[in-house]
Amino acid sequence: MSTYLIIIFTSLLLALFSILFLIKFIFTQEKGSEQMQNISNAIKEGAMAFMRRQYKTIFCLALVTVVLIVVANYFGNLSKGYDIAIKQASRIGIAFITGALCSGISGYIGMYMAVNSNIRAAAGAKKGLNSALTIALRGGAVTGLAVTSLSLLGVAILFLIFGGISGNDTLIKEAPSLLVGFGFGASFVALFAQLGGGIYTKAADVGADLVGKVEAGIPEDDPRNPAVIADLVGDNVGDCAGRGADLFESTAAENIGAMILGVALYPVFGWKGILFPLVTGAVGIVSSIVGLFFVKADKDTDNPMSALYKGYLITTILNLIFLFLIVKSMFSGVLPDGSRINYLYLYFCAFTGIVLSYMFVLITDYYTSYKYRPVKSIAESSKTGAATNIITGVSVGMESTALPVLFVSIAIFTAYKLGEAALVGVSNGGLYGIAIATIGMLSTCAYILAMDTFGPITDNAGGIVEMSGAPDEVRLITDKLDACGNTTKALTKGYAIGSAALATFLLFFAYLEQVKTILGKPLDSWFTVDIGKTEVFIGAFLGAMVVYLFASTAIRSVGKAAQYVILEVRRQLKEIPGILEGKSKPDYATCVDIVTKGALKEMILPGIIPIAAPIIVGLTLGKEAAAGFLMICTISGVVMALFLNNGGGAWDNAKKFIELGNLGGKKSETHKGAVVGDTVGDPFKDTAGPSLHVLIKLISTLTLVLVSLFR
Repeated sequence: MSTYLIIIFTSLLLALFSILFLIKFIFTQEKGSEQMQNISNAIKEGAMAFMRRQYKTIFCLALVTVVLIVVANYFGNLSKGYDIAIKQASRIGIAFITGALCSGISGYIGMYMAVNSNIRAAAGAKKGLNSALTIALRGGAVTGLAVTSLSLLGVAILFLIFGGISGNDTLIKEAPSLLVGFGFGASFVALFAQLGGGIYTKAADVGADLVGKVEAGIPEDDPRNPAVIADLVGDNVGDCAGRGADLFESTAAENIGAMILGVALYPVFGWKGILFPLVTGAVGIVSSIVGLFFVKADKDTDNPMSALYKGYLITTILNLIFLFLIVKSMFSGVLPDGSRINYLYLYFCAFTGIVLSYMFVLITDYYTSYKYRPVKSIAESSKTGAATNIITGVSVGMESTALPVLFVSIAIFTAYKLGEAALVGVSNGGLYGIAIATIGMLSTCAYILAMDTFGPITDNAGGIVEMSGAPDEVRLITDKLDACGNTTKALTKGYAIGSAALATFLLFFAYLEQVKTILGKPLDSWFTVDIGKTEVFIGAFLGAMVVYLFASTAIRSVGKAAQYVILEVRRQLKEIPGILEGKSKPDYATCVDIVTKGALKEMILPGIIPIAAPIIVGLTLGKEAAAGFLMICTISGVVMALFLNNGGGAWDNAKKFIELGNLGGKKSETHKGAVVGDTVGDPFKDTAGPSLHVLIKLISTLTLVLVSLFR
């Protein structure tokens, strides 16, 4: 075990040095004019103020939750004896607090780096496209490396503390199930961070767009718009802080799910089956570091995505090489019947996961980039107004669910069969094949998250450039990067949904393993879920309903918060003379304060739904019904998230396509129709959509934590 622990902690050390180097690089770049710095400081102050208030709210909610789960686990395990009940409850509580804190720190790091990189990317745009792209991506890389490293460190340390380092087989096998609290804590914070940040960013964006662009006829990011600073703040607290916490919990939950399945195969792999996800995560960080430093854009390129894809390709190739060496080293063993494990089949499971991640990136790019048919069709439909734009956008969003679902299904089937073929006669062999595929897909997470944070940094850079009155050629560079950033944000959401689909499949079977343990069944036996049973069917039905109810409340919350902003912007334009003429300065702070209060108020209800629903189902209908709830909630949640994310991203880039001078440009009626469509898509892609894949993992980890209470 020591060799593999050295690999894990060496990669974490390398990540730390890389982060320090990148931070030094970012903070030594030029910050532009005094006017640019004033705008950047206003964004930073608004983002920091929101984060402080949001985290206070989340802290209070988390405090109540940790008390409840500790008490619930104590009583759920009391039949095993007082000492065991105290031990289990305290460890779950410690894991929850650790996961919640690390998730919160991940979100903070993402936001902090974004608000300090945006001004430097804006100043870099004056030197050229490559300078701005490099600064924005390296700012995002700090977030990507910090979040994945923090997730790996937290899971590894807790695993060792809870028994992984003891050498005792019993303690080693018990440790992964105790880590579920870490995943639940991470998911809990991520859900509220994503919801609160998503509501904030889209309420500000919708308010700024509808009054500024449609009613007043002023451009996006115009300093005359009272909501413009709130809009730019929202890019950070939603797309950086929210996504940082989101992908932190993704890597944590998926590693824990795979480790729990590794316990079921302990007679075959021993501790190697449990430690494999962490070793793979470690080499994925190294591959991402190498890939990030190979990104460079051509001087005159119209498509900065090609430079980002080059880095992603290098990261992927390195991962394939490292994974082969790891799988061969860890799984070249002998089965209980004396035959050898076919490690090549297990390697192809990991290969399947990496291919799936690549397919998600390509499919999402196709449906959300303005280079291709779907986005262009939405832009064309805007010629006849907002109604046809919305109809086409909904159609594109629905169509975009087909290929991802098909490829996820193929990946699950392929990995399952490869796992069975590699581990002939071993119960759960196919499931471990899926676990390896999931870990393979996650191996590029650090690079993907860097691309995601790149998006809001370039968006803010564009806003700073426009508000400071920079020349058109500089704005053209930031427009290209902004459109590229819209695609990278959509890619990350698609990637997160794909990994969530595989991860929740793992967590579903991890739940079944926990049920078997509670019922005293052997781990190589089956706990079946009969969908024909009344209780199970009802549980499944409720699982589908919760997805729609959650999405509804999240979207409605954006609408309510946006109304506050719209009314305030209209009031200022009416009551403060000279704003539109540029003679008076709008009151930006009031808009920031209004949207902050509105977002924090509106995030509570949608956040309570996924916490309350599975508990009620498990307590009233039982363990099997809770499994049905989990299964159908996952399936419907993944499809709904794909629809919302891709549809919203396509609407956004249809507007950007027109703003780049196509179909009449910014001053046309076509543009007005596209702005309305983009406004509809805003809460789809940045609030409800990205929150849904957090929801399905939150429900999975919550049911795992509380399964002992279910009847």
